Amino acid sequence: MKHASKPFPQSGRRSFDVIVIGAGAAGMMCAATAGLRGRSVLLVDHATRLAEKIRISGGGRCNFTNRRVSADNYLSRNPHFSRSALSRYGARDFIELVEHHGIAYHERDWGQLFCDDSAQDIIDMLRARCDDGGVEWAMPATVEGVARSGDEAERFVVATTQGSFSAHSLVIASGGLAIPKIGATPFGYRVAEQFGLPVVAPRPALVPLTLPPETLALLAPLAGISLEVGAQCRGPVFREAALVTHRGLSGPSILQVSSYWQQQAYDAGDWAPVSLDLLPGVDAEDWLLAHAQDKTLLANLLAERLPRRFAHAWCELHDWQRPLNQYRHAELRTIAAALSGWQLTPSGTQGYAKAEVTLGGVDTRALSSKTLEAREVPGLYFIGEVVDVTGHLGGYNFQWAWSSGVACGLAA
Repeated sequence: MKHASKPFPQSGRRSFDVIVIGAGAAGMMCAATAGLRGRSVLLVDHATRLAEKIRISGGGRCNFTNRRVSADNYLSRNPHFSRSALSRYGARDFIELVEHHGIAYHERDWGQLFCDDSAQDIIDMLRARCDDGGVEWAMPATVEGVARSGDEAERFVVATTQGSFSAHSLVIASGGLAIPKIGATPFGYRVAEQFGLPVVAPRPALVPLTLPPETLALLAPLAGISLEVGAQCRGPVFREAALVTHRGLSGPSILQVSSYWQQQAYDAGDWAPVSLDLLPGVDAEDWLLAHAQDKTLLANLLAERLPRRFAHAWCELHDWQRPLNQYRHAELRTIAAALSGWQLTPSGTQGYAKAEVTLGGVDTRALSSKTLEAREVPGLYFIGEVVDVTGHLGGYNFQWAWSSGVACGLAA
């Protein structure tokens, strides 16, 4: 459903208490919160279709939060930054809002919550909240410029294709660079830099990883094969499915670990390997040694616990193609170590087109963790994905949108 906005006059300038740029998850949550506390709010967005990222999320059912949210589920230069907003408006609060609006939902693995019917239910709820708060809209409207006015009551002026507007508080909720085909732009980072705020270099996150040609030569023919692994890259272990693709690896465990791999590559300046436990929950050494006298091929034994084609390709990759009884115990221990911690160094990622979210963003050192206001620019706020706070896969990024939106909406 396309959103038709009420046209504003092209001449003159209308004034609001709050202007929010970006009508996504964080922007609508902030606008509704501010409006419901009596602030006059204008919500500006360049898109012709409202909240497209919510609509396509979770396979169209929107993984809107997770029952197990904590600051440990987020990456940031300041890992504690998200704690304040999350503690003041958490998963339980948003669940209560969903229930109040009669939206049916269900829980999947790892505490993930999805709409029973459609992500459109969440969009409609947020739109209704904005309407209840008297929020006005300029959509579609391209922002042509943002400036300080020199007037304390109307500190910011926003020039758009629907006219010029002023506000006491300006909120940037324009998102990151992920999924450019639905309109992602670097707008928020440019505003931050315009006002002197540092930006942690953005990178694709929750994104499939690519592999070097020599590894792909053996694995690419296995594209489509999925197996449970324990994936890690100098961070938590994610025990979920991995998927072999024509370009490398994907699947939930790989998307999770990709954020940590990207962070290491940027912060430490090295291309750290990703470690995959191919037999999570199994003592690989004990298992192999128990079969040390078997005459069967190693690949055939591995095929009891791994997809057969994958087991044979993995053994070929390592040149371990003999029967088990032809390996010394020391060699079997080496094989077990590789099974429990297969080291792969990705060659890169599949980029923003395939990324769920953006890693990096407006540096949290420049923002208040309580209100998301820029410390050196009173009245300027940054919320949601544009900030250097990136959640794990599983509803955590939406929860950051809700939490940061509320924290800002109560202050702006």
